[in-house]
This record gives sequence, C-alpha cells and structure tokens, in this order.
Amino acid sequence: MFILLFISILIVFSLNKLDYQLKWDSVYRYRLKFFYGWLHTIAISFTALMMSLMIGFSVAFMRKSRNIILKMLSRVYVEIIRSTPLLVQILIFFYLIAAAFSLNNRYIVGILTLSVFSGAYVSEIIRGGLDSISESQLESAKAIGLSHYQTYRFIVIPQVIKRVLPALAGQFVSLIKDSSLLSIIAISEFTLNAQEVNSYTYSTLESYIPLAFGYFILTFPISLVSAYLEKKTNYAS
Repeated sequence: MFILLFISILIVFSLNKLDYQLKWDSVYRYRLKFFYGWLHTIAISFTALMMSLMIGFSVAFMRKSRNIILKMLSRVYVEIIRSTPLLVQILIFFYLIAAAFSLNNRYIVGILTLSVFSGAYVSEIIRGGLDSISESQLESAKAIGLSHYQTYRFIVIPQVIKRVLPALAGQFVSLIKDSSLLSIIAISEFTLNAQEVNSYTYSTLESYIPLAFGYFILTFPISLVSAYLEKKTNYAS
C-alpha cells in the first residue's frame, strides 16, 4: 500500500509540475467502451488461464515421462515458445496457422495463442515443483505400500502446490497483462478500446490511466489469493 501511495503522489506531483489539467469529460462518454473491453479481457484471460493450466500439467508430466518421444516433443515445445516473443507468436498463429485452417474467429485465435504461450511457462513451473520432491520421499512411500496414485495424492501434490504457488501467481498476472498484445490482431479487449478512445479524443493520459487501473483491479486479487493459499498450505514438508 505504501508503494501504491508513493506512485499516486508521484503522478499527482508530476501533473502539477507540468501544469497538466486532466480532462475526464472527453473520455467519460466512452465509459461503456472501457467497461466492455475490460469484460472481454476478463473472459479472454480467465479462459486462457484455465487452458494454460491444462496444457502446463500435461506437458510437465510429459517431461517426466519415460517415453523418449513424449519427452522430446514437450522439450521442443517449451524451448520454441520460451525462445520467441509472444507478439511474434500471435502474428504467426493468426496470419499463418489460423488462416491455413480457416479459423477466422479472432477471439479463439487469441485465447489459443495465449494458452499455448503461458502453458509452456506453467509446465516448467510445475516440473520444477515435481523435481523438488526428493527421491527418498518417493522410496519411503513405496516402502510403506502406497500406490503410485496415493504417492502423488498424499505426498507429491500437496508439496508441489505449496512450492509453485508464488511462481504460478506471477505467471497468471503476466498472462492477464500479456492479453493486451492481442490488440495487434484487432481483438476488442481493454487495451485496444483504450487506444481507440485515445484516437477519438486525443486525451492520452485520460485514456491510459483507467487502463492501468483496470489491469490493477484484475491482477491485485491474484496476489492476495496467492498469499492466502500460501498461508493455508504452510505446513512442514
């Protein structure tokens, strides 16, 4: 809260120093455009978040598989995604792959691209959590007669969840902010709508301050929920 207060004071001081008067009336009439763009961003981000979790878990277990083909495919996928910018992936996916398969719905293309991109990072976070479980724990579980499922259910998964929560929260926050790049393919989400309001009114600060505030409203609760879950799972391991 102190940092937020400091930033607010810094912005107010800068505006006064530049003698800049905010003219909210110029953008107020476009309030519904901001609101609908914000709702679209919520829908896109939430769907991509769920899909990236499914992709991440699947790829993480592929990386841990004894099947060499599955391991190689998952490794290639992760390295390609992590080594290229999201903006380039969006353009290639939309103008090349989606066009080749006659997929014309921009929203579906945007959600799939975000999911594939974030899924690579989620998989590495989960794989790191799985690798952090010592072999001695797995051997002990086997020694007392636990099945493979029981070992993961009662020993591995609870510890992995505790260890990957902070990194997953950070990745989900990044996913929401990365959704702003979908404006490049004219998806009517929060950022594109703010850009359009700016082009209509020539009120740059008045258009982008609500944008920043809207993303803060979306991302800050993730940090709060993550901190709460960390406390709930803060048991000895």
